[in-house]
Amino acid sequence: MSRGIGWFDAFREVAPEWAVVVLGLVTQLGDVWFLGVLVGALYWLETDNREQIAAVFGLLLAGLSLITALKHVFALPRPERVLVEVGALPETIHPLYEATATATGYGFPSGHALLTTIVYLSLAEYGAVGTRRRRYLGAAGIVTAVCFSRVGLGVHYLVDVVAGVGVGLVFLLLAWGFLDRYPSRRGTLGFGLAVALAAVALVTSAVDPDAVLLFGASVGAFAGWQFAVLARGLDEGRGPIRRSRALTARAVAVVAGIASLVALSGYYWPVLLLAGSGVLGLVVAAFVTVPVLYRSERGSGI
Repeated sequence: MSRGIGWFDAFREVAPEWAVVVLGLVTQLGDVWFLGVLVGALYWLETDNREQIAAVFGLLLAGLSLITALKHVFALPRPERVLVEVGALPETIHPLYEATATATGYGFPSGHALLTTIVYLSLAEYGAVGTRRRRYLGAAGIVTAVCFSRVGLGVHYLVDVVAGVGVGLVFLLLAWGFLDRYPSRRGTLGFGLAVALAAVALVTSAVDPDAVLLFGASVGAFAGWQFAVLARGLDEGRGPIRRSRALTARAVAVVAGIASLVALSGYYWPVLLLAGSGVLGLVVAAFVTVPVLYRSERGSGI
């Protein structure tokens, strides 16, 4: 059953061949690698707003698990069409075309549409650059451009991107309502939500490799953030750990999370996927922890 409504065919008739390159570059604004670099860079650089960016980081991981779960639940194919046949393009741009304008796997809903909705609107909500209105206008423009690029390239039906944006908006309304109840713990709640959805993705995807890696990354991010907040609390004079329930809970979370990742990396080394999940989790934990420890008086000593 087709999910198309004929829009792509009309666009293909008028679009020049070079449009595939432009759309391929625009679609990178919603690619996982770009969103990861963007949020990661903001997390390291936004020292005065790190709690909020940590929440966005957690929502990005949660969104990745959410789209992994949904794609396996619906298991609907992508369109069997392309905007431009690769043979019609100069050979020099074939690698660029294959890297930016092609896609594999299930097609519904659109992961690019869902993730751009989650990340850019979250940055508009929790960011500190410009006015709130301008942030939202910019986010809406980027989401629209990425969605258009996915349909224009022929890797998604229009229904796929509309569903992706819709699911992303519903997810954000629920997640923001949860996070805003405890503003000082947005980072912890964001990463905790990522772990919960990663567990769901493991089940719904029948232990898909992407879900396994996302679970390790989410556990690592949660443990790393607890370690960072623990160090920050000690640096501010709270403690000792055994006299504070909050610090004790964070210490337990750190030990449990890191121990489980080390176990995956070592004990399950013959199973490369599980070992890779553990190693990825440890790398993410370090990535989350280091910038906070660097600015901490006690952490810099560590």
